[in-house]
Amino acid sequence: MWSLPWFFLYLRHEVLALPGRAIALLFLLFLLLFPLFSQDPYHLRVLTLSALFAIYAASWDLLSGYTGQVSLGHAFFFGLSGYASAILGRELGLPPGLTIPLGALLATVAGVLVGLPSLRVKGPYLSLVTLAFPIIALGFIFLFPGFTGGELGLSGLARLGGSRLQEYYLVVGVMLVALYLMWRLTASRVGLFFHAIREDEAAVRMVGVNTVAYKLLAFGASAFFAGLAGGLYAHYLRVAGPDSLSLFTSIQPVIWTVFGGIATLYGPVAGTFLLVPLLEVLRVAEEWRMVAFALLILLVMRFLPQGVVRGVLDRLEEECPRCKARNAFTRRRCRVCGVTLRVKEVWA
Repeated sequence: MWSLPWFFLYLRHEVLALPGRAIALLFLLFLLLFPLFSQDPYHLRVLTLSALFAIYAASWDLLSGYTGQVSLGHAFFFGLSGYASAILGRELGLPPGLTIPLGALLATVAGVLVGLPSLRVKGPYLSLVTLAFPIIALGFIFLFPGFTGGELGLSGLARLGGSRLQEYYLVVGVMLVALYLMWRLTASRVGLFFHAIREDEAAVRMVGVNTVAYKLLAFGASAFFAGLAGGLYAHYLRVAGPDSLSLFTSIQPVIWTVFGGIATLYGPVAGTFLLVPLLEVLRVAEEWRMVAFALLILLVMRFLPQGVVRGVLDRLEEECPRCKARNAFTRRRCRVCGVTLRVKEVWA
């Protein structure tokens, strides 16, 4: 029981003291408690898909946001894992609890192989190289329709759970664990090298850091989480089809991440949970749906160029000039070192 007072003190002084952390806590409570208020299959489906895509978007951010290795073919890992999981389940009769991790491991190997060209090409050339892989995979799918299902894909896959509610909590739980693992990776010494490689790879190499190993690690880790999302997605929809390898599927995580805030991990999550439900709401005006969606993205990029999350947090929080600790915009003194802060208006 001695830890209970410590927990409340930590909650008060470290979580609720910062608007960003308080919003994250409210978001977590919303996800965990939402089924207590509504178990409508449509609502659960939208939130489950949002959680799936949040893993996918965060995996893209782990590679492209943190290391600067911009991938335009991330659907390769997403779709490859989905197909691998479907084929393993169909041919060997394995349950999704085994086929999804195996598919993610296969995506990891593919990520390292895709990462090898990054050792020689950079910038737009690397993006074009990564874009080629899902196109090649689509070619193989259409070449062997008896094995891959061709244009129709592989349907009738095993379900993730016995009900939509079970699937919802399973996917949300996997999302939280995946995000925690990615956060631990980016907050570690490895994440520091990722940042350094993005800023100036030549300088990092000159101080003796093996940038090749870290870039391949970024590709492998990113591909693993993208594959995890792809396997979950295939079994949730109960079909692994060529749409999972399309160009649009590769571009989606880029949109979600840039909209929410690149190189943050929480930005892709926010972007996904804002844009995926929004697209569903805009179905009431199907003719103007994509136009309104595009206009919204353009407006956000114009007025919040660093993304929604960073733009909002920069107005709700202020960095201490001395100790660099974050403080709520209402504080006059830093909560850590006590130095006087510049109080600002929220939307000034």
